[in-house]
Amino acid sequence: MSRFLIYGATGYTGRLCAEHAVARGLRPILAGRSGAAVRDLADGLGLEWRAFGLDAPASIRDGLAGMKAVLHAAGPFSATARPMVEACLATGVHYVDITGEIDVFETLAARGSEAVAAGIMLLPGAGFDVVPSDCLAAHTAARLPGATRLRLSIGGFQGISRGTAKTMLEGVAYGTRVRRAGRIVEIAETPRASADFGAGPRPTIGLGWGDVATAWHSTGIPDIDVFFQASPALARAAAMPRLLKRLLATDLSQRWLKRGIERRLPPGPTPEERSRSQCLFLAEAWDAEGRRVATRMRSPEGYTLTASTAVETARRAAAGEARPGYQTPATAYGADFIVPFEGVERQDL
Repeated sequence: MSRFLIYGATGYTGRLCAEHAVARGLRPILAGRSGAAVRDLADGLGLEWRAFGLDAPASIRDGLAGMKAVLHAAGPFSATARPMVEACLATGVHYVDITGEIDVFETLAARGSEAVAAGIMLLPGAGFDVVPSDCLAAHTAARLPGATRLRLSIGGFQGISRGTAKTMLEGVAYGTRVRRAGRIVEIAETPRASADFGAGPRPTIGLGWGDVATAWHSTGIPDIDVFFQASPALARAAAMPRLLKRLLATDLSQRWLKRGIERRLPPGPTPEERSRSQCLFLAEAWDAEGRRVATRMRSPEGYTLTASTAVETARRAAAGEARPGYQTPATAYGADFIVPFEGVERQDL
C-alpha cells in the first residue's frame, strides 16, 4: 500500500482525517510540529509518526522521505502552504491540502508548470471547500455548454473550528471577491440574493469563497459568484463598514483577534453537532442567451465531509492516481467524484 503523510494531524480537522483513515483500514503516517502531541495521537491509533516544523526546508524534505503524497492540514495555509509545496516539488511528493483561501489557490495555480516538471500534483482544497461545490460547478457547467455566468449558493453550514475561524479572519481585509471576465476582482458592495435549497427561497449573502478561484479552472466560466445562506452573524459581518474591515485586518488586530479565538472557541463542532448537521448547495449557470440550468446537492456536515474527501484524495494520489500540475478536485477526478460519498445526493432541476 502506498503511504501518505497527514501533516497537522493533531489539529481539529487533521485528527478527524487521521481517525477516518484508520476506520477505512489505511495506515498514514502522522506528523506535526509537536512531537509529544503527534506521538500521543499516533500511539492511540496504532500509527507511525514524525515531528518537524515548517521553518527549515531540509527538515520538511526529511519529513516527507518515503512518502508518495502529503495531506497538509495545518493552516492558515497563507503561511504554511508555500514551505510544504517547496518541499514537495523538491522531493517529488504529491501535495494535497484542505485550504479555502483564494490567494493560496491562485498561488498554487501559478506554479502548475513547476509541478508538471517535477511530476507531481498540486491539489489544494480537498475538503468541504472546495470538493462538493467544485464538482457541482463542473457538473452544472457540463449541462449548459457555453455558459458565461455561474452562481454557487451554500447553506446549512454550522460550527467552525479554531483553524477555520483564523482563516476566515484573514479574509476580513477584502471586500467581496468575485470573478469577472476571468479575473478575480473585489466589489465594494456586498451582494445579496436568494437560493432555493429545496424548501423555498432563502436569503443569501455574497462571500469571497474558494470557488471564486477554483471554479474557473474547472469550468472555464468567466463570471463566478459564491453566496452563503444568510445568518445573523453573517449579516452583521456583511454590513460592517469597509474602513472597519480594513482596520480589523491590520497585523496588530489579527494577532489580538486570533488570541481571542484560541481562548473562546472550542476546537470544533462535537460529534453530536456534526451528526445533526448537513450542507446544502445550489449551482446555477446562465449562457449569453439567458438560458439557465440548476442543480441542487446535499452533503454531510462540512468537517465530516472534509475527512472523507481529503483522505480519499490523498489515498488516490499516493496510489498514483494523480495528474501532474495544478488540479482542482473536478479536473483531477471528474465532476462525479463527490457522488459516491455517504450522505451525498445530487438533483438536476
